[in-house]
Amino acid sequence: MVSKVLPFTKETISEIVAQYPTPFHLYDEQGIRENARRLKEAFGILEGFQEFFAVKALPNPYIMKILKKEGFGADCSSLPELLLAEKTGIMGEHIMFSSNDTPAEEFRKAKELGAIINLDDISHIKFLEDEAGLPELVCCRYNPGPLKEGNAIIGTPEEAKYGFTREQLFEGYRYMRDKGVKRFGLHTMVASNELNPQYFVETAKILFELIADISRELCIRFEFVNLGGGIGIPYRPEQEPVPYDVIARGVREEYAKIIEASGLAPLKIYLECGRVITGPYGYLITTVRHLKHIYKDYVGTDASMANLMRPGIYGAYHHITVLGKENEEPRFKYDVTGSLCENNDKFAIDRMLPQVKRGDILVIHDTGAHGYAMGFNYNGKLRSAEILLRQDGSFVQIRRAETVDDYFATLDMDSINSFS
Repeated sequence: MVSKVLPFTKETISEIVAQYPTPFHLYDEQGIRENARRLKEAFGILEGFQEFFAVKALPNPYIMKILKKEGFGADCSSLPELLLAEKTGIMGEHIMFSSNDTPAEEFRKAKELGAIINLDDISHIKFLEDEAGLPELVCCRYNPGPLKEGNAIIGTPEEAKYGFTREQLFEGYRYMRDKGVKRFGLHTMVASNELNPQYFVETAKILFELIADISRELCIRFEFVNLGGGIGIPYRPEQEPVPYDVIARGVREEYAKIIEASGLAPLKIYLECGRVITGPYGYLITTVRHLKHIYKDYVGTDASMANLMRPGIYGAYHHITVLGKENEEPRFKYDVTGSLCENNDKFAIDRMLPQVKRGDILVIHDTGAHGYAMGFNYNGKLRSAEILLRQDGSFVQIRRAETVDDYFATLDMDSINSFS
């Protein structure tokens, strides 16, 4: 059976567990840094390349500070994410603010920080103008409709709630040009966890051609294009990582054919990846609580869908290692479950593993993006801690686990006795 290599030993995890009880998410700093550098090196062949880390994937300021050190900006979609960027020292045009159904206060904060505001709908142009004023630089999100296929996670573009149509882009940029906006960007985001590198090259070609058409008709010049994110990761051990260099070379070729040939260079190239940056370098560490043998065999853990909901809502695959039994034959078939009152609270169904015993520690792989971030409190479950494994082998808690007091903090329990 093909497996996945761990960047830590059972002894290291046992040391961490002695201080911080399971479940918790563990992040590998060295893996994140090395991956960030690989991405920058590959895409460095593109004009003015900048990666804006998608904060929604892993909204922790310690991780953001690591990525800031590696030269990344922040892709934010809400006021708290903007505040995280600000507190981490990411400011100005190192922030890309992409949101939808956006309240006025968030536009105002984004403008205050000097962020690049990426508008999701043509009606938001006038809303931004009235509530915060149009900034010098504005970007718009394009929904290519039938020109691109989506997938099960993000949906097909025609069914997605995001972005402008082609016709609306012409209208919107014309309005902003006439209102005095001087600097322009274009953005799209049409994939999620896509493993085919050519998908992203095709997206770049569509955007480059659109920029050429808009520039020619409206006599405006685009400063950048944001190709979005969505580069996938090999959740299954037999899958291969997406080759960054293949995407970068393909985008560079289309850039030469369309942008340079049309006299529209220089045009900066941006990305807003999240999953591919941190996803493979996060692990949900959980302890086996119970073994249940009825019509099937179940491994019950102290984690739940509240810690990692992707398998429950998408049927997503996450590899599982029984720590200390990496070299044992996976001869036993289990459903690996949590304790929520939901039957889809399963990390794996019919998964072949070595024989599991109560007290074993399971490592659920690839939870460094959309893992902790999608947590919730259903059934009164408390969000777990986040631990960072440093490059020198030490570890530090970068978010403590929630307590019962946290859970009740928004309730006025002192008044409950007088309530009738």
